[in-house]
Amino acid sequence: MAHTNQYPYQDSFEQYLTIQELAQATIDEYSSVLTDLFRYLSDFNTGYQRDHRVATLLDRDVEQYLAMLVNERQVTNGTYNKVLSHINIYFKYLFTHDLIPQYPTVTLKGKSHDQLQTPSTKWIYLLPDILANETLAVYTRLSLLLLSHFYPAKEFLTPGFYDQFDATTLTGAEADFWQRYQQFIQPIQQRQHSQDLFLKQRFGGDPHLTSPGLHKYLKPDAKVLGFPLTPTRLYQSAIVNYLLTHSTQSDSTIAETLRLDPQSLGYYRQLAREMTA
Repeated sequence: MAHTNQYPYQDSFEQYLTIQELAQATIDEYSSVLTDLFRYLSDFNTGYQRDHRVATLLDRDVEQYLAMLVNERQVTNGTYNKVLSHINIYFKYLFTHDLIPQYPTVTLKGKSHDQLQTPSTKWIYLLPDILANETLAVYTRLSLLLLSHFYPAKEFLTPGFYDQFDATTLTGAEADFWQRYQQFIQPIQQRQHSQDLFLKQRFGGDPHLTSPGLHKYLKPDAKVLGFPLTPTRLYQSAIVNYLLTHSTQSDSTIAETLRLDPQSLGYYRQLAREMTA
């Protein structure tokens, strides 16, 4: 059976990597990244869908894929930088070997190295005390509760989320906090004529709390707690903690519990392995 390339110029590029004396595991990593990139472009990039010509790709096409990694898969800065590096070396190879007329990733920059370390899971075990801490903003505590149940901030700030969240599953400190939260939010819901969970306390305009609005609560509370309250990283750590503590569960059960597609589950498994290495 003839070999079918998973991305353009796969054979010649991987031969080049072999000549560079890269380990097979590293070459496989390149293949995984580039296969995912071009699968995504084939499914979601209208320009690439027209003729599937790698020579027509521009920086904005690669940026679209990178934005998906951040927004949908919640990748860490370290993973983002590694993926961009692999993609950059691939396009540099194509450009220097006259296989494409422009170098589409030359202007793309990596993420800050301030938070390249893998996310800590310690906060999850402190959650009962955090939920009971009345000095913290209610929205801070609600955010941590929802993140611990594997809901990213992008999802729980979306209007209508309250229909998706089943509060009857909460027990112990979580249920106690939820009861106190109801006492806090119900008058606001009545004033704002909305059943959503994150609402502005001032009347006028769109009543929904935005991501920047939420960070106004999270930033001062991070100083109180002594660790960063970055929703993306807290979400990642909740996912990783679940994988580390439920290693005997099947992939299908885990994917259903965490509401992850197979590719995202694979990413978080790799992140969990990095934390235990």
